[in-house]
Amino acid sequence: MLEPILGDPRPFFDHLARGMEQQGLPLDLGPMDHVCYRTTSNDQYLELRRSLAAAGEVLVEGMIGGRPIVTFRLHQPLASPFGPVPCLELAAPKPGKVHHPGLEHGEIVVASLEQLLRDYPRVSFDTSSLRQNPPELTLAQPPCQIKFHLHPLADTIAAEIARNEVVPVPADYFRR
Repeated sequence: MLEPILGDPRPFFDHLARGMEQQGLPLDLGPMDHVCYRTTSNDQYLELRRSLAAAGEVLVEGMIGGRPIVTFRLHQPLASPFGPVPCLELAAPKPGKVHHPGLEHGEIVVASLEQLLRDYPRVSFDTSSLRQNPPELTLAQPPCQIKFHLHPLADTIAAEIARNEVVPVPADYFRR
């Protein structure tokens, strides 16, 4: 059902899987809980958001990194080499930046980021986000990336909603 909207995700998943295997990482480190699709314009974001509403339940839409992101829990998870992927983020473009359109990253839930670093010391993880909240590791697979984090996105969203931490999209954001 998503293929007519977003295109075939198999080349994206295959690219990520090949990249992990080339780094010596097994594909079963943990579940891939979501992927992110980046849009190139606000008009494309609004169009895809409307189309994706039939494919999943909106968990949240809010401002992250200066632009709107909406997260869907898909009615039918995406099939991937990492197992079923239950959620999809749709990201509007960051103001002033040009983005490659399409699936941009997948995120895998692991028990410990520190253990992942110890178990795979030769992998060139980007550790610059280890101290952010929530912490994560990134593995570049140009033009895509794989991120590793500790909790499923749906759980993180539920906690942020409960703590009233979601920054709403301004009512006039798309009229600017």
